[in-house]
Amino acid sequence: MTEYTGPVIDAHHHVWRPSEGRQPWLRPGVRIPFRYGDYESIKRDWLPPDLRRDAAGLDLVGSVSMETEWEDDDPVGEMEWTAAVSAEHGLPTASVAHALLDDPEVESVLEQLGAMPLVRSVRHKPGGATDPASASADPGLLADPQWQRGFSLLHRYGLDFDLQVPWWHLPEAARLAARHPETTIIVNHAGLPADRSTEGLAGWREAIRVIARQDNVVLKVSGIGVPGERWTAELNRGIVADAAEAFGADRIMFASNFPVDSLVATYQEIYRGFLAITRDWSPSEQSAAFAANAVRTYRLPPSILG
Repeated sequence: MTEYTGPVIDAHHHVWRPSEGRQPWLRPGVRIPFRYGDYESIKRDWLPPDLRRDAAGLDLVGSVSMETEWEDDDPVGEMEWTAAVSAEHGLPTASVAHALLDDPEVESVLEQLGAMPLVRSVRHKPGGATDPASASADPGLLADPQWQRGFSLLHRYGLDFDLQVPWWHLPEAARLAARHPETTIIVNHAGLPADRSTEGLAGWREAIRVIARQDNVVLKVSGIGVPGERWTAELNRGIVADAAEAFGADRIMFASNFPVDSLVATYQEIYRGFLAITRDWSPSEQSAAFAANAVRTYRLPPSILG
């Protein structure tokens, strides 16, 4: 087999201008608990020209941007801003918006988001337990009836759901997926396998196998850096292999999570790592994970692949 050289769609990145002050957590002097630790270096403008520069040498044909926790929780305003960025630069090709699913008035927001041509999906981090042992006692919003009601409205407005939870909440998410087969759930960051101990990996592996049984779930292999360690193919080869084994190559998508993951690697280190890890995959498997699955999942124009 050979290294993949075909089209690439970055299925998860951000675009932002912290200089405008729209994201409170990116303002000067603000420091929140962050899974990669000190994040001061990402408090910089990062827009499609930066994406294209960082991805130089890859055949980047499209991308999907992720919400950035705007001030005053204004998801429509953020998506209007993102649409203007896309119109100016040709990227992102699609976007994931924020919406507070536990807000009794969320339907009006979902209706507006569903009418925006760029928006394909919604993310609302449901929180939950900080470790596997506490997961059953603290399921977060996944168990909240009001949040579940908001989730049930997504399909009505043509929206899917991007899920970011640690792996110990994936069994609950699997039950959510089973109740709503009409809504695609896109698991972000491979279920956050940050604990690379034998026990931690075993728990993560079982959790992704559980949720992979639901046909309406796909997995983004993104944001899999480990705090304090450099992103390498050697460090993450097993994560990619286990993800592909659980979901199959037709239900995983590679993504950069930039500029956040610039805290653990360059863009090239991440994508060259993915290329090295998948060197022995078949051409169809490579094409699926690097681009075709993102086209299908996020309903991008098929012509984008050439």
